[in-house]
Amino acid sequence: MPESIAPGASIRRRVLLKLSGEVFGGGAVGVDPATVRGIAEQIAAVRDQVEVAVVVGGGNFFRGAELSAAGMYRARADYIGMLGTVMNALALQDFLEQAGQPTRVQTAIGMAQVAEPYIPLRAIRHMEKGRVVIFGAGAGMPYFSTDTVCAQRALEVGAQMVLMGKSGVDGVYTADPRKDSTAEKLDHLTYTEALHRNIRVMDQTAMTMCNDNGLNMRVFGMEGDGNVTQALLGEDIGTLVTP
Repeated sequence: MPESIAPGASIRRRVLLKLSGEVFGGGAVGVDPATVRGIAEQIAAVRDQVEVAVVVGGGNFFRGAELSAAGMYRARADYIGMLGTVMNALALQDFLEQAGQPTRVQTAIGMAQVAEPYIPLRAIRHMEKGRVVIFGAGAGMPYFSTDTVCAQRALEVGAQMVLMGKSGVDGVYTADPRKDSTAEKLDHLTYTEALHRNIRVMDQTAMTMCNDNGLNMRVFGMEGDGNVTQALLGEDIGTLVTP
C-alpha cells in the first residue's frame, strides 16, 4: 500500500480496476451490451465490501496512436481517443446503475452535462459512500496512455492495488500465448523483471510509477465466471506484479 495514502482513506479495501476498450466491445467496434452488463453485475456484487474506482480505455472506438500512424496529427488523434473512453464510461455507469450500484463518472476534460470534473478528494468521498467512480477522458492531455492514467489515479485516490483486466489471456506470460505455444504463465513477477525482460504488462511509464510508489498490481483474465468479482475481493487469480 502506498505510504502517501489519500486523506479520508477507508478501512475497507480500495482498488482501481483498469478495463480496456477491447473488453467493452467484445472484440468488435462499439459497445457490446451483454458484455458490459456482465462486468457491471460483477462489480456491483462487491458493493458492501470493496471501494472501487475504474479507469476505462477507448480502443473499441478509437486509438490515438493508430490514427496518428494513419496521418492524423497525434495530439488531435489522442483527444478523439479520450472521447471514446467517455462513451465507455457512460455505458458502464448505466449498467452499474441498473444493477443497483450508485456510480459517478469523472472526466479529465470538462463536459458538465454528462460527468463531473476529475477531483480526487470528491472521488474518494464517493467511494467512502459506496459509489463506484469511473474515470474517463484519460489524463486530459495527449501522449499519455490510459495505463499511465490508471497508475496515477490509483496513487492519487489511495488505492491499495491496481487490477488489470485482460481479454484473451488469464495473466502475464513470458510471451504472447496466442502466438507462442511455449509461452509460460507467471504467477508472480516484479516490475523490474518485467521491464528488463520486456514483458508488456502495461506501458513502461505506468510500471515505473507503480514500482517507485510501492503499488501492487494483479493482472487477470476477464473471461471466466466471476473473475472480476474475485479480483476485486483480492482472491489469488492471474498474476501478481510487485515492486
